[in-house]
Order: sequence, then structure tokens, then C-alpha cells
Amino acid sequence: MAARQARLAVAFELQQRREQADAGVPTDQLGAGVAAQIALARLESPAKGGRLLGLARALVTEMPHTLAALETGQLNEWRATLLVRETACLSAADRATVDDELAPDTGTLSGVGDRALVAAAQAAAYRRDPRSVTERAAHAATARHVSFRPAPDTMCYLTALLPVAQGVAVQAALARSADTLRAAGDPRSRGQLMADPLVERTTGAPGGITGIELQVIMTDRTLFQGDSEPARIPGYGIVPAAWARALIGGTAPAPPGDGGSPEPGSPPNPGDEPGGAARTPGHPAFGVWLRRLYTHPGTGDLVAMDSRARIFPAGLRRFIQARDDTCRTPYCDAPIRHLDHIVPRHGGGSTSQSNGAGLCEACNYTKEAPGWTAIPRPGPRHTIELTTPTGHTYHSTAPPLPGAPLRPSAADQPGSRRRRQIRHQAKTRRRARSLPPAA
Repeated sequence: MAARQARLAVAFELQQRREQADAGVPTDQLGAGVAAQIALARLESPAKGGRLLGLARALVTEMPHTLAALETGQLNEWRATLLVRETACLSAADRATVDDELAPDTGTLSGVGDRALVAAAQAAAYRRDPRSVTERAAHAATARHVSFRPAPDTMCYLTALLPVAQGVAVQAALARSADTLRAAGDPRSRGQLMADPLVERTTGAPGGITGIELQVIMTDRTLFQGDSEPARIPGYGIVPAAWARALIGGTAPAPPGDGGSPEPGSPPNPGDEPGGAARTPGHPAFGVWLRRLYTHPGTGDLVAMDSRARIFPAGLRRFIQARDDTCRTPYCDAPIRHLDHIVPRHGGGSTSQSNGAGLCEACNYTKEAPGWTAIPRPGPRHTIELTTPTGHTYHSTAPPLPGAPLRPSAADQPGSRRRRQIRHQAKTRRRARSLPPAA
């Protein structure tokens, strides 16, 4: 089935390119949005859709032996991906030669683990074109970056992709610092003694608390009445109610040596910020500001805001980012990079919370490709209807804020009326087939 999906993906791309060419799309823009459509159809993120399309192209057009092994079950989709990845730097002819040399469909790689499979592909690629492999390794340093993703229990993974020399140097420096502190009698574990200096050296402050803005979204009941409704930190996700109260009250767990925490429950000082925000002293490292966001009591949808500006003002921008949390394209969890007018300004769209959506950069550009349309739809929470060039329709509903119902009533869900119509039509057809033939 994975091999069949690959063939269908390539055929679909060719069909879309022909239709776009017939519609007058410039040559350098042919194929735009195809990967995003494949991602939606496979319930994957747009980035994963691009990787799946690239895999399909390589298998169908350049690596027939690997495709045959995938079709017969001698390779799974992941192992086929490894072979495609390790030959990506080769020309089409060299890649086909490596595919013929390894010939996975003949059982050449039977019993071989992932690491040995990668090594075999790398060796074959190096024999065919050592210069390209060397250039690829040199170019890899330009892909260095730092990424962030949530982990369970209010923790997170901060990952750095570095050239090996730099990565080893960082590891060695942190290990040397940890060994020195342990020798001096520090009771923390070696892992803690490596993590804490990393944060302090990066931020320049004990515990890593500097002049950054950390937003915590919670209900008034959670903040003031001890309710158990979880809170949400934009860019991270859901956190326990008690932990969020402790963070705001200044009693959240802090690293050793930061001076301790004051008594919880310090009252806020209203009026410290214009517009009804309040500042509470809390932990000495924190400046805590409370800003009210009002939601509909039944649906949890944020109260509307509007503006005549062409560009979203700072307050409305924060409002939409708090509402959407991540990119609003279905199955895309990428961070918000662009504030988008769902109905474009040149099409009469307003600069308002109802016509605004947070998108990642790639999804915003995809939405502008020919044949894509998006419109706001009525719903219990902010809802967008996205239609692809093939006419397939998808709905994106803003995530529920703390305190909002997790699942709207069936009658209010986007597309529920259409689903009822489809069920009624199917029932009518079944009834018609069960009738006796006319005399």
C-alpha cells in the first residue's frame, strides 16, 4: 500500500502540473501546493507531505528496485526512506546505479539492520560520486539550528544540531564543569549539573529567568479559586493548574541558589499597567502581569476585536496568537510565523480576529497558490474552511482554551449539516435499491 501511495502521489503531481500549466501558471511555480494537498489527504503535516512526495518521486522515477522491494514487503516505508535519503546527493543516473547495485528486491539487504543499511547506501554512493558526498557533508554545517518541543510533566526538549566538533566541545565543557562541582560536594546529579550551567551560560542569569515574556493562559477560576482546569503556555502546551498558580505566585520549583521564594498568595497591584492589567510581585525573578481575555461562557470563543488597520496591531496579533496557539492548517503543529487575512484584503477581508489566522510561513505561501481558498465559517469556536484545488474541503477549528468545552455539540460542528445530507442521500439510495422493480 505504501508503494501504491507513492505511485499515486507521482501521478497526482503530474496531473496537477498539467492543469496548472493549462491555467497559465508560470513554469517556475508549477507544482506549488501539491505536497500540501498530499499532506491533507494523508492526515499529515505539510512538512511531512513534502517529504512523502520527495520519497515518491525518487522511488518511482529513479529507484525501481527499492520500489519493487517496498511493493513485495521486503522493505518498509522507513527503510525505503533511508535508502532515498542517503542517495539524495547523487545524480539520477548514479542513484539508479546504486539502486541496481544494492537491489533490495533480490534480498541483498535481508536481515540487515537500519544502521548497516545506511552504511551500505553511503558506501555505494561514495564509490559512485565521492565529490558530491564530500560537498554534502560540508554543506550540512549550514543546517545547524536549535529546536524546542514539549516533554511530559512541564519539561521540554531543547535540541541543538551542530557540527560534530562543536557538539563534542559543548559536551566536554559541560561534563568538565559538572565533574568539578561534584568534586566540590554539590549534591545535584551529574545530569543536573550539566543542564543548569547550560541554561545559566546561555541566558546569563541563574535559573534562566531574564527579561522575556512567558504567557500563561488560564481561567479566573483556576487562578483565584483553586480550580483544577489546566492552563496553557503558548509554544509549549497544557500545564497543570497548581503548577501554573505556583509559577505566577512565585512558588514554582526553582534551581538551587536562586535565593528561594516568597510566601504564596501575594495580592496583585491593580492599575500598574494601562488597560486593566495588574502586576504582582511574586518571585523576585519574575514580573507578573495579568491581562484579561474574555471568552463566551458557552463556547469558550474569544470575544471579537476589530481594527481598520491593514496590518494586525500588536494587541490583536497577541490575541490571535493566544487563540490559535500553532499554525491553523490541519495537522500542522508548526509555530505561528505569519498573521494572515483569511479573506485577503484585496478581496474585501477585514483586519479582525474573525478574519485573522496564525499560520506558519510555508502554509501561508501555500494558501496563496492558485486554486486554494479559505473562508471563515460559523461555529462554536473560530473555524476556517480550507478548499484545495481538487475541491476537497477541510475545517480547522481553534483549539479549546482553558475552561472551554472540549467537544462542541454535534449540531454546531462545521460540516455536520453536510454529513447529515450525505447520510440521508445514502439512506435514500439503499431504500430505492430495496424496492421491487417497476411493472
